[in-house]
Amino acid sequence: MTAQTFSSKVHQTGNNTGIEIPATVVEALGAGRRAPVVITVNGYTYSSTIGVMGGRHLVPLSAAHRRESGLAGGDAIEVTITHDAAPREVEVPHDLADALAAVDGARAAFDALSPSRRKAHVTAVEGAKAAATRSRRIEAVITALER
Repeated sequence: MTAQTFSSKVHQTGNNTGIEIPATVVEALGAGRRAPVVITVNGYTYSSTIGVMGGRHLVPLSAAHRRESGLAGGDAIEVTITHDAAPREVEVPHDLADALAAVDGARAAFDALSPSRRKAHVTAVEGAKAAATRSRRIEAVITALER
């Protein structure tokens, strides 16, 4: 897959920012309208997914990515984009992995979730400061998977 390079700008609506991807570039990537991609802007590279909003193809540019890249809403940019064919892996903490293994079908159900959903569960567990909170959050993940 060859990289596509194009000029764009950082679009801003309220606090939300994104990079518009021309339809011709999305088509050239050959991975569909919601393709996982690797974006390079202003010497900064990150992974994301193309989304469609208001008929436009956009890649989000979070506050953290804006900070790291030095970009702001309205900036003119040169973008290099490639399809990200690498599997989206989420590192599961040991205690969550143990809990998933202890319940029949829980690990398979967890692995069947989208990468963003798996990441959300892991982030919730890892964000707990107290051990009791972490345990409750692990239980909540297991309960959600049993539904």
